[in-house]
Amino acid sequence: MTTNGWFQIGFFFLVILLVTKPIGVFMIRVFNREKTFLDPVLRPVERLVYWLTGVDESREMGWTEYTISMLLFSAVSMVLLYLIERTQHWLPFNPQKFTNVDPTLAWGTAASFTTNTNWQAYSGEATMSYFTQMMGLAYHNFVSAAVGIVLAIVVIRGISRKETNQLGNFWVDTTRCLLWVLLPVCLVGSLVLVSQGVVQNLKPYTTVDLIQPYAAQMTGPDGKTTTQIVTQQVIAQGPVASQEIIKELGTNGGGFFGANSAHPFENPTPFSNLLEMLAIFAIPSGLTYTLGRMTGSQRHGWAVWAAMAFLFLLAVTATYWAEAKGNPLLANTDQRATALQSGGNMEGKEVRFGIANSALFATVTTDASCGAVNGAHDSFTPLGGMVPLINMMLGEVVFGGVGAGLYGMFVFIVLAVFIAGLMVGRTPEYLGKKIESYDVKMAMLAVLILTFTILGFSAISVVRPYGTSSISNPGPHGLTQILYAYVSSAANNGSAFGGLNPNTLWFNTTTGTAQLLGRFFMIIPVMAIAGSLARKRIVPASAGTFPVTGGMFSGLLVCTILIVGALTFFPALSLGPILEHLLMQAGKFF
Repeated sequence: MTTNGWFQIGFFFLVILLVTKPIGVFMIRVFNREKTFLDPVLRPVERLVYWLTGVDESREMGWTEYTISMLLFSAVSMVLLYLIERTQHWLPFNPQKFTNVDPTLAWGTAASFTTNTNWQAYSGEATMSYFTQMMGLAYHNFVSAAVGIVLAIVVIRGISRKETNQLGNFWVDTTRCLLWVLLPVCLVGSLVLVSQGVVQNLKPYTTVDLIQPYAAQMTGPDGKTTTQIVTQQVIAQGPVASQEIIKELGTNGGGFFGANSAHPFENPTPFSNLLEMLAIFAIPSGLTYTLGRMTGSQRHGWAVWAAMAFLFLLAVTATYWAEAKGNPLLANTDQRATALQSGGNMEGKEVRFGIANSALFATVTTDASCGAVNGAHDSFTPLGGMVPLINMMLGEVVFGGVGAGLYGMFVFIVLAVFIAGLMVGRTPEYLGKKIESYDVKMAMLAVLILTFTILGFSAISVVRPYGTSSISNPGPHGLTQILYAYVSSAANNGSAFGGLNPNTLWFNTTTGTAQLLGRFFMIIPVMAIAGSLARKRIVPASAGTFPVTGGMFSGLLVCTILIVGALTFFPALSLGPILEHLLMQAGKFF
């Protein structure tokens, strides 16, 4: 670990802190339908959208109607993406003449992008046409992010409103989120990325002659290996910048290229790397301020932010330490950080970013449900790779995905308040509303859905040949590869341990199912809690009311997350990355 590395991490954290309030205030204005500087341009567009679609912008919905509208919208969007993938060979903007996507892969990808997971069992530049990338995948990057944000707003309304069933209008909230929040930022952000060298065109791939041809081992259809001299290289390109910015801002993940944000056409410079990380955390961080202001308790919003920030700093410190320490099996290799080398474990990392920015990016992308990567998590040290795994096991509530992080944290807030109520021996209260058995049951249902989905599919995969045949490393590392796949899917993250081959009937089907369960089956109980709180009246605080505005509450919230989230998966972690670390210390590797 170096001073420069810590400075970069500290600078990132400071910028996130500084943008939290401005973004939070802007989100309040957008969703409370207050005046903004964008209104003269966007308000006529908004009215036109409502006129064309027949939406009554003055009408509000209850939690059930809001949820059903969201589910129907997501289902239709998923079917549309599936059809685009299955017919891309006949659609325009396909200069590489890519064939139609295989049915199981198309289904898995459609489920992935609809749920904001963006898990990819394929290499983007070798599978998807420009039309599929733009009209299918990029479209879902926008709408799935918007769905997450508006659901968080609904949860906040449920907390702040009293004795009502009205929580807003899904179609109005989604339209305003797209027009006021996501599209303007992405328009500017994509141009900034282009200025850094991110490509944006519709040209066919370019074939160039290599200056230095090289020999490569090729395996033919008959299984025989031959040596061939490679003299040319195909340079992939396309409409990358426009997809890259929403991939990060919407915490989607899903790279245009197989190498994701490690590819120089997606993430070419240290500045673009910083910009992409900031985009991942900006909206989730701002929503904590929105929570505080809209509920009338700004200190509560900052208490939630503090809990998230503590867990983030803990995770990035652990990852940076593990990767900077290096591999003990390379005992005779100089792994110190010097002016001439980054030191530590550089396997799977871009020399442009080094240890610090690789550890920071890995932490940010798995704290949020983004899944974009600028390094290979499969090549991290066992403990370094375990931290991103734990981040997702917590439900990705450490800032988390756009909206999803906040309503996921809301589940743990309910549980923390319930625990506090048990300790003081009275009915738990949250910002003036009593937390009753129905609310706690719904919160636990959301937690158990994630747990059973991950552990259930992982258990089957590690004992059946259609699961184990996809791992590239035996022993505990192979277990971690499978576990990571289902954790990433159920948590709607989308990053992967690259050593696993997920493009099989089993993994395409089960990871897609895990993504749908992790997204929509968690949303339903959360929305039920929001509807329940909105119907309740405010009760005045008393001497026995547990405050949710200070360091004590932040500490209790952190402990609840770690106990309920992390310890649930400790047995699996002990057989995977923890065991691998101990064996590595004993001189064994996988």
